[in-house]
Amino acid sequence: MNDEEQLNTLSDIRNLMEKSSRFLSLSGLSGIFIGMYAVIATLAACWYVNENDVAMTDYYSLAITPEDTISKPFFNFFMLDALIVLLLSVLTGFLLTQRKAKQQGLRIWDATAKRLLSNLFIPLVTGGAYCLVLLYHHQIGLIAPAMLIFYGLSLLNASKYTYEDIRYLGVFEIILGLIASCSPGYGLIIWGIGFGILHILYGISMYYKYER
Repeated sequence: MNDEEQLNTLSDIRNLMEKSSRFLSLSGLSGIFIGMYAVIATLAACWYVNENDVAMTDYYSLAITPEDTISKPFFNFFMLDALIVLLLSVLTGFLLTQRKAKQQGLRIWDATAKRLLSNLFIPLVTGGAYCLVLLYHHQIGLIAPAMLIFYGLSLLNASKYTYEDIRYLGVFEIILGLIASCSPGYGLIIWGIGFGILHILYGISMYYKYER
């Protein structure tokens, strides 16, 4: 066996090890679509705030009534807005990941996928519970920053089981969350940047790097 054949063999072994230890069916297109959903949701939220004659930097003032309770219209609108984004994102991510897995001849549900999801969802569920605590204490301005921070931590936690690029997205999400924590009035706008613009840029990068 000559040197070139040895290098090819080592490359094949490395690829097999990578496929067995990392989930490589994530689609860059799903990141683009998820980012678009988030941008549309942010624009819808901006419309809602504007319709109520409140400045964007004071959006969370709509959440609390004069009786010091959570405003039902505010809660219902933002909960519906967030749920639509979540459902569309999960559905799109699943369908495009399944499509890519079939193209690669890989299984979508294996031990690596299970490890990826468990590492992703533990911080996400914790973050969701913490956001409910913030809602209970009427700390509405900190909910968007908390979502960004915990989402970033989820990506960091899951990145060791998939593409390394996910780690960088997680770091940027955490940084944006910390910035939003210092400026709660801009939380909604920064949320749109983090979940929208960053996802679109990440998706484009992933698509051109791994799928073309």
